[in-house]
Amino acid sequence: MNLPELAAFLKSRRARVRPSDVGLPTGPRRRVPGLRREEVAQLAGLSADYYTEIERGHSAQPSAQTLAALARALRLSGDERDHLFHLADRRIPAAHGPTAHAQPALLGLLDRLTTTPAQVITDLHETLVQNELAVALVGRHPAVRGPAASFVYRWFIDPATRDVYPVDDHPYHSRKFVADLQAVAARRGRDPEVAKMVASLRRRSEEFAALWDTHDVAVRRTDHKRIVHPTLGVIELDCHSLLSEDGRQRLLWFTAPPGTEGAAKLELLSVIGTQDLAPGEAAHPAPERA
Repeated sequence: MNLPELAAFLKSRRARVRPSDVGLPTGPRRRVPGLRREEVAQLAGLSADYYTEIERGHSAQPSAQTLAALARALRLSGDERDHLFHLADRRIPAAHGPTAHAQPALLGLLDRLTTTPAQVITDLHETLVQNELAVALVGRHPAVRGPAASFVYRWFIDPATRDVYPVDDHPYHSRKFVADLQAVAARRGRDPEVAKMVASLRRRSEEFAALWDTHDVAVRRTDHKRIVHPTLGVIELDCHSLLSEDGRQRLLWFTAPPGTEGAAKLELLSVIGTQDLAPGEAAHPAPERA
């Protein structure tokens, strides 16, 4: 592991990223080019002290999860992400899954969606990165790996996952998720990750098995959703999806027509943020719901 080179590389990448590139205010009196260390830490979900230790070459060995988060925060290209992992003596992550490198083109668009909830997910609905409004709307994605990193997998295995949608809407979403997964399985061919997920779901969920056997197929691109928020109640939104060129990643964002109740609740959401301000209760972070 080359700690000095790792530190120098991170510092050089930090210097080239402007705050406006990642949705941060520029602000006055910036004495350094690019981002400050605490801003990189914030974007990567790390403590400022820990990131400083890494950039100074004092951290023993950053984890693969930490490196993946830094690659996203610094908007590294695929080659730069691989170089970062090589310097840290870590194995290059797979091209898919919850540790996959979010494609820079989708991240660039995500950075510009500052007034609407948005997130980048894989084709198996594994969340890679969320903006703060997405966290406020659907909760911070759980830090899990394996099949459980997929929202679709949790939908059929963990009943609590469904709390994000009204009960009456559950059959509709189940059909949509399975039809979308059929399209993914066909496009990926004999991908063992997909085959393992489908086999596990067929074994553990009668609902999934019945829907899978219908052979309905449809890529989930645009949808109208009712989302249950712990403070604002049910929010009706349009969910849009932009697929990457290879189809393995998607940018999701949520909107509501001007003048609607959904639009008004989105404005309130930007004020409430990740704090639950229900009457009579102290503010606390939003739970992990999706």
